[in-house]
Amino acid sequence: MDVEILLYPGFDEVDAIGPHEMFQNARAAGADVETALVTLDEAATVVASHGLEVGVDGRLGTPDTLVVPGGWWGDRSENGVYGEYRRGSIPDAIARVYDAGATVLSICTGAMLVAEAGCFDGVPATTHHVAHEALRETAATFVSARVVDAGRLCSCGGVTAGFDLTAHFLERAFGTAVHEAVLTEMEYEPRGPIHDAG
Repeated sequence: MDVEILLYPGFDEVDAIGPHEMFQNARAAGADVETALVTLDEAATVVASHGLEVGVDGRLGTPDTLVVPGGWWGDRSENGVYGEYRRGSIPDAIARVYDAGATVLSICTGAMLVAEAGCFDGVPATTHHVAHEALRETAATFVSARVVDAGRLCSCGGVTAGFDLTAHFLERAFGTAVHEAVLTEMEYEPRGPIHDAG
């Protein structure tokens, strides 16, 4: 499985780096997974919402799984989700990747980019609490849950909920042994609820 985590200026560090570490630990536990940090346009590094400068592996391709982190929806900044939501290039790219068959995992307010892509139209989804009302105003079916599994579209609440979503997805994709190995390595205990819309 090829997993690409889409970075952009102002993304939340934990939203991207947390799932990245979990996928890397899944690989160490025997999962057939390759993970890359990617951008829409050519870039060597990206500065995240709290100032961390992160190296980039390449440009967005056509992965099996796309992870869309959130970051800075509430402050209406030109960086972060809100700026990308307004510009539209990233939502267009998400739609392209999803239409090509990828599974899309939205972390935190990354759900707003997936919603703007049209992927959540009529689909159960959730996001960070600062964007609950905004998500309700889209064509998504808002669900109050920590994690929502709608098959090829999965979403979760804010920041640390990304660990829960990734853990759930790892179990779904690679089985209980990999799932438990990752949680043991990271000393993490997921918490619910998980809304299974599948």
